[in-house]
Amino acid sequence: MPPQALPDAPPAAAFRVMSQRFRGFLPVVVDVETGGFDSRRNALLEIAAVPIEMDEDGLLFPGQTASAHVIPAEGLEIDPKSLEVTGIVLDHPFRLAKEERQALDHVFAPIRAAMKKYGCQRAILVGHNAHFDLGFVNAAVERVGHKRNPFHPFSVFDTVTLAGVAYGQTVLARAANAAGLGWDASEAHSAVYDTEQTARLFCTIANAWPR
Repeated sequence: MPPQALPDAPPAAAFRVMSQRFRGFLPVVVDVETGGFDSRRNALLEIAAVPIEMDEDGLLFPGQTASAHVIPAEGLEIDPKSLEVTGIVLDHPFRLAKEERQALDHVFAPIRAAMKKYGCQRAILVGHNAHFDLGFVNAAVERVGHKRNPFHPFSVFDTVTLAGVAYGQTVLARAANAAGLGWDASEAHSAVYDTEQTARLFCTIANAWPR
């Protein structure tokens, strides 16, 4: 009779590979829409995140998107020009915005679940101009005193750099087109659309290396 597996048996091979693929980090693609460029002065208005998953062949693919509209934190500024770009209507009846703490909890929960699934110790933010997104996430975490921020505090994977190396393109729309993913300008500057396209771009580039 073959021995039974122990309760703490190691995860499946693909899961072990994910935990080793990025030195224990789980890539999570994030995009934020904001009331300006200064994470300390301008409000966080929308956030979306896509944990990156791995199939049995070791290929990366985008996981499920988690997103939230955010109620602007008290005392922060919103530049009207930013609202023109994003198309966000703050008092829209269907916006269903959450307080910052609730929005972070909503987005962080599936990230922590994916980290546990793949045996990763920390999430690393993937973004297009990633330090911009990380700055707003860190500022919101600090404002609400969140104790379970899954992200590394300063390290990122930036698809500006990756796309520049892979395709010679640094603008997200042009990089997506160069990667054969297409780009819908009417959907751009939505946190969900930009995050999902960035996730596809990241997976396309990462899966091509070292092949």
